[in-house]
Amino acid sequence: MNIPDHVTIDASSASLSIRWPDGSAAQLPFAALRAACMCAQCRKRKYDGEAPLSRPDVKLLDARPSGYGLQLVFDDGHERGIFPWVYLERLAKGERNDVV
Repeated sequence: MNIPDHVTIDASSASLSIRWPDGSAAQLPFAALRAACMCAQCRKRKYDGEAPLSRPDVKLLDARPSGYGLQLVFDDGHERGIFPWVYLERLAKGERNDVV
C-alpha cells in the first residue's frame, strides 16, 4: 500500500493535494471526489443508475486519516465513505473509479 507523505485541503483550488513517497503529486477536485464516493449509499445510487449526489461547488471540510485511507467530510453533510489510499492513487492517475 502506497501511503502519501502529505495530504492538504487546498480551498483556493477546491482540491485535495496529495504527495506520494515517490515524489509524485496530485490535485483531486472536491466535486470529483464527492462524485467518486464508494460508500454504500453512493454505490446503491450508481447501481440503480442514478446520478451521484454532488454539486460543482461542494467543499471538502475535513480529511481524517482512517488506517487504510481517508474519511472525507463534505459540506453537504456527506462523510460516510472511506477513500482507501489505493483508490485515491487510482483517481489521481485518472483510472476508473468504480472498483477498488
